[in-house]
Amino acid sequence: MSKICQITGKKAMNGNNVSHSKRRTKRMFDVNLFTKKFYWPEQDCWISLKVSAKGLRTINKKGINAALVDAAKKGNL
Repeated sequence: MSKICQITGKKAMNGNNVSHSKRRTKRMFDVNLFTKKFYWPEQDCWISLKVSAKGLRTINKKGINAALVDAAKKGNL
């Protein structure tokens, strides 16, 4: 699986390294991803997700069930 958050859909971006002399070379801005296990009480099981730091905050705010439903609607799961 690639570097994409399964809750928010965030993925790596590309940009430039800019040196002191203003030379530009390509670089990647990776997402702050964690592989984390969550207990899903509605299904009575543990699931493993790749989530970003913002995705963790979303799960803490909404709950795991609501976050998974929203992610499925967006097509992130």
